[in-house]
Amino acid sequence: MKRTLGRVAEMCGGRLLDPACADNPIRGVSRDSRSLEPDCLFVPLGGANVDGHAFVAGALQGGAGASFWQKGREGAPDGPIVEVDDVLEALQTLASAYLRETGAKVVGITGSNGKTTTKDMVFSLLETRFRVHKTQGNFNNHLGLPLTLLGMPENSEIVVLEMGMSGLGEIELLAKIAPPDVAIVTNIGESHLLTLGSRENIARAKLEIAAGAKPGGLLIYNGDEPLIHAVLGELEPTLPQGLRTFTFGLDAGSDDYPTGMMQAEGGMTFTAFREGETTFTLPVLGSHNVTNALAAMAAARELGVGAEEMHAGLIAMRLTGMRIERLTGASGLTILNDAYNSSPTSARAAIDVLAGMKGYDSKTLVLGDMLELGEREIEYHREVGRYAGLAGIDAVYAYGPLSAAAAEGARETLPEHAVRTFTDKQAMIRELSGSLGPSDAVLVKASRGMKLEEVVYALQNAAPAGENGA
Repeated sequence: MKRTLGRVAEMCGGRLLDPACADNPIRGVSRDSRSLEPDCLFVPLGGANVDGHAFVAGALQGGAGASFWQKGREGAPDGPIVEVDDVLEALQTLASAYLRETGAKVVGITGSNGKTTTKDMVFSLLETRFRVHKTQGNFNNHLGLPLTLLGMPENSEIVVLEMGMSGLGEIELLAKIAPPDVAIVTNIGESHLLTLGSRENIARAKLEIAAGAKPGGLLIYNGDEPLIHAVLGELEPTLPQGLRTFTFGLDAGSDDYPTGMMQAEGGMTFTAFREGETTFTLPVLGSHNVTNALAAMAAARELGVGAEEMHAGLIAMRLTGMRIERLTGASGLTILNDAYNSSPTSARAAIDVLAGMKGYDSKTLVLGDMLELGEREIEYHREVGRYAGLAGIDAVYAYGPLSAAAAEGARETLPEHAVRTFTDKQAMIRELSGSLGPSDAVLVKASRGMKLEEVVYALQNAAPAGENGA
């Protein structure tokens, strides 16, 4: 964003305390006084232990072009200050106004699993034809989304926004800030059951994106999930005028589905009902990622991207890390790093990927706790462990108190020696390093709070068996 300070004040509904600063240039926004760009707007947000207003004077001295200041607070420094009723709301209002002024179209993406991967796919497909901006990392909430918008180049034609939530009303807010021209719901899983209580409520929360879409927009959703159909029926009176729908999935009853699919060494190849005989190559494993690709292709098709461009875009796709990321350790071990997040739905999908890999002496699952699952968390973990054994996984290593239940489920179908439980991460790493060889494959899957990427890094760097380290 590049605007004068006077214009920034108008866009966010604030008041410029010193009118002499109205023509000051503002370039970008920052909430961190430690990493300021010259002439940026500093946003003094409050945190659990700190109030950003304490850093306003230092930010201005450090090169910030201006700062917001909460109305009613004493001690505002002299100079380029925009007084606002609420700092966070002013940031959101500014972002929404900037989006409108750029004229960029919005693709909004939500779902229990696959949001980030689908975002990366949509970006890669659209990038073949348009100037596109996208959510970086996990900037997908009430703070991250407006910061994403304000970091968007002025000439962007499309912005691809991941919209996350932990409760009802949160996606509704995000869709008000950035109403989607195209909205995608990847699926409805079990994440956030702890706060929302039921999968029906999760579906209601996710489908707030549909209610917030632009009139005449397109809603793309997973046709294999009956809850979405049911909740859309509930929401019909609140849906925007002329909202169109498009379904994708593995089932032939959807508007688009795979007509052929094969898992190869480094990814998937597939054909799709809507694209006839064109064969697409996807550099990521799993049938669930083929359905994510179908959702991305539907969005790209809506915005004018053709089959040849989609083919090129999927091949060139760059995925955010730790989402079934295929790695090779120093020993030759094949590692699937899926340690960014976990739920029963995504765990089963990742297990299917490991089970479908050919030519390995053994396939090992390292499973950490799946968090925020509510009162049925023990049952969900036990079911995932049982699923791993039935899928043909050779060994299960379970880390964490909840994953002990997954080990119990795995023991129903696997020998006792093939299932291990750990409360000490380093002890588990030592066991894995000593037992896995170059002809083996291991999947590491857990919720982010378990930090099992530490296991991935250790296995990547582990020396081949028999070599002595210094």
